[in-house]
Amino acid sequence: MLTDWPLLSLVVWIPIIGGILVLLSGDKGDAEGARRMALIFSIVTFVLSLGLYTGFDTTTAAMQFEEKHSWIESFNIYYHLGVDGISMPLIILTAFTSILVVLAGWEVIKKKPAQYMAAFLIMEGLMHGVFASLDSMLFYVFWEAMLIPMFLIIGIWGGPRRVYATIKFFIYTFLGSVFMLVAMLYMYFKSGSFAVLDFHALPLSMTEQTLIFFAFLLAFAVKVPMWPVHTWLPDAHVEAPTGGSVILAAIMLKIGGYGFLRFTLPIAPDASMALDWLIILMSLVAVVYIGFVALAQSDMKKLVAYSSIAHMGFVTLGMFIIFRIWANPLNADSGGAALAVEGAMVQMVSHGFVSAAMFLMIGVLYDRMHTRNIQDYGGVINTMPMAAGFAVFFAMANAGLPGTSGFVGEFMVILASFKANIWFALLAATTLILGAAYTLWMVKRVFYGEVTNDNVKQLTDINGRELFILSSLTVAVLALGLYPAPLLDVLHASVNNLLQHVSVSKL
Repeated sequence: MLTDWPLLSLVVWIPIIGGILVLLSGDKGDAEGARRMALIFSIVTFVLSLGLYTGFDTTTAAMQFEEKHSWIESFNIYYHLGVDGISMPLIILTAFTSILVVLAGWEVIKKKPAQYMAAFLIMEGLMHGVFASLDSMLFYVFWEAMLIPMFLIIGIWGGPRRVYATIKFFIYTFLGSVFMLVAMLYMYFKSGSFAVLDFHALPLSMTEQTLIFFAFLLAFAVKVPMWPVHTWLPDAHVEAPTGGSVILAAIMLKIGGYGFLRFTLPIAPDASMALDWLIILMSLVAVVYIGFVALAQSDMKKLVAYSSIAHMGFVTLGMFIIFRIWANPLNADSGGAALAVEGAMVQMVSHGFVSAAMFLMIGVLYDRMHTRNIQDYGGVINTMPMAAGFAVFFAMANAGLPGTSGFVGEFMVILASFKANIWFALLAATTLILGAAYTLWMVKRVFYGEVTNDNVKQLTDINGRELFILSSLTVAVLALGLYPAPLLDVLHASVNNLLQHVSVSKL
């Protein structure tokens, strides 16, 4: 029955329409009403997104919940939506996170609260559109449009250097997207279609694939972000309000990883195989070098931002070591490639939970102390014992503690890396040491020891709203860490289909 509903259109447009209504309600000065309306729309969207899971057929790799309507006939552009096992979990993650963002800003945002909530609702719908689009022009429209609400969120509600951070964020992401658009237009003129699945079947020479590979790399590497085009992220995180940091880390970074799976690998498989060394190098540099950079940070938000870059290095590593696994005759049929890609997907979902929790935890402290400098804290556990408990748990998850979601994805990618090259695995495994070092060192300096100043003495523990937010993420992190099967079952058919497609040369 659910397959008869336009569920994808609903999860795309209900938050957008809700955002517009919340925005209009702001003119009446009813801040409380705007908050409640935003919460209702975000909950409704999340409930509908769960229908994608309950109605999903895990035995097929075909696109499901498809909707296709003519949009711009003269250019053969369609309003075409659909999901598979790769895109559907990311839509649910987005809907779940959006509820927490609305709740996180409930009491904190005093300046234009209706506009703040509206921006997040509209951005939620646009991000759902990115994950659900099966027409490349529709994908591009959603991709570019989602920059606008984030631009406003950082620019209006951000910190003192928000203008600099906003412009840097926009320039990096917009310039990378231009090359992606050029690649899409080239494939349109070659195939006569903007359909993503038609691009997958398009025969391309090695030169064409290489140029398309780099065009997509510029767009997706910036979004992930990969080293060395990562410098916009720490600035954006530091200046963004807590909700902006949560959406940036939990969702927007995943769009880059999703792009590699939906576009780069299936469209340019031969170029991806020839240039896999480049992505592997960039990924390992992110894991190792950025881990050391995180150790040197004194700002909690900047530390977690660099942590995100390092953890996303696992995602891109898992996606591109598949060619090295196939190149080893001993591992060609071992399932190592599927393990790598599924590990990358689990890592994306897990990082969505853990990074959101880390930034929300920092937001709890910032709302009370109005500082993110580690040196301004110390002994917080004495005045905020419940908050300290959550902080230690999420720090352990960020460091990859077994039993948490942070362990599952990293373990799968490291295990797959052994099948490709033992040095890849050893370098990737350094994140278990570095992650524990920078995360637990931050927790030790902030929460443990004696109370260091009067501001810490006056802190009050988390309230009911904050308890609900952090508890929800705790359940999610434990559920995925202890029993990842519901997510893996969804991934199997789609990942195997992708690998089968990528393994066939177009030359």
